[in-house]
Amino acid sequence: MFEGFKTEQVQTGEASVFVRHGGEGPPALLLHGHPRTSATWHRVAPLLVERGFTVVCPDLRGYGRSRGPAPTADHSGHSKRAVAGDMVAVMRSLGHARFALAGHDRGGAVALRLALDHPHAVSRAAFIDCLPVTEHLSRITAEFATQWWHWFFFAQPDVPDRVINADPDSWYPGDPRSMGQENYDEWREATRNPDVVRAMLEDYRAGLTVDRHHEEADRAGGTRVRCPALILWSLRDDLEELYGDPLEIWRRWAPDARGHGIDSGHHVAEEAPDALAASLGDFFGG
Repeated sequence: MFEGFKTEQVQTGEASVFVRHGGEGPPALLLHGHPRTSATWHRVAPLLVERGFTVVCPDLRGYGRSRGPAPTADHSGHSKRAVAGDMVAVMRSLGHARFALAGHDRGGAVALRLALDHPHAVSRAAFIDCLPVTEHLSRITAEFATQWWHWFFFAQPDVPDRVINADPDSWYPGDPRSMGQENYDEWREATRNPDVVRAMLEDYRAGLTVDRHHEEADRAGGTRVRCPALILWSLRDDLEELYGDPLEIWRRWAPDARGHGIDSGHHVAEEAPDALAASLGDFFGG
């Protein structure tokens, strides 16, 4: 994977962030979702390098080979604000003060916070198969609660840690053929690490508490994504089924938003890398 890319461990103060980076040209930061690592981009990143971009793929705080502070009662150490700060520090350490950005799933929540908190650092932002946390919570239905029950299970104290760590391979099923063997091996090693599992759960605990409060403050204060935004969603997942057109929701947060669905399941970077890289490359190059 990632032939020609360099790897580094970047210290950001509170966290130690593992990052892959390669290519030459305008910088693009790619943020993975749960429960993946930066390796999820192994098919997309080389395609963007071929299109003339410098591509940066970090493990989010606590995921994969990145580490953050010990969990706290208010979950602020794993808030999207804290993780977004990591990403700005990583990009600055690599010499990139301003960059394009894409986030998938939980990485999309980090991308939103980064674009809202650091607008001068982000030239363009793509959000893949995700919505702001508060938009999900304001639309809770029986269907949402049934299909997305893990959000509320993960937010419970202690119990999910014990359940998942008792048999992580069963809890996190994966297919090395569809993921790619090296991606699968890296991800499997991470999901078997209790410290990684705890951090991933803290990500969700922060989502329903401190992250939600931050988004509510943004809505009340009229804070919006200032840069052009690309909204992409999986046609074979449930985002459109649950909410209708995701663009209508995202335009509340990003007035200059455009986008479309991609024929894929949820893990778009692994299942439809050509289509995703084409959409991102066209958007970042625009």
